[in-house]
Amino acid sequence: MTSLLEIDSAGTHAYHVGEPPDRRAQAAAARRGVALDDIRARRVVVEDFERFDYVIAMDRDNVARLQELAESEHHHKIHLFLKFAEAGEQEVPDPYYGGAAGFERVLDLVEDASRGLLETLRSKKP
Repeated sequence: MTSLLEIDSAGTHAYHVGEPPDRRAQAAAARRGVALDDIRARRVVVEDFERFDYVIAMDRDNVARLQELAESEHHHKIHLFLKFAEAGEQEVPDPYYGGAAGFERVLDLVEDASRGLLETLRSKKP
């Protein structure tokens, strides 16, 4: 079976390139049955804008950074993730400097936006 979706994750900064996700993120995901063991941080590269139909950002600062990196012809691919969510928030908060509850909240938002993004993709299916 051919995969219909190719999903990847990358950051706009190179702070943690090559490192696994934060241990608190891994623990929160594991409680939901999601393993993040094999993921390693990488930085967004120009080729990502050619490769992917959607480039999703967690906040407006990252949208701006992505738009600086991408050619203008690819700007339509860049979206705030929570535009696909039912939650009233517009940006995914950075849980890094908080406690475990912040990671749980981020996962709630990510799951909500993921469902909305999937519905958007289904509605565009030929």
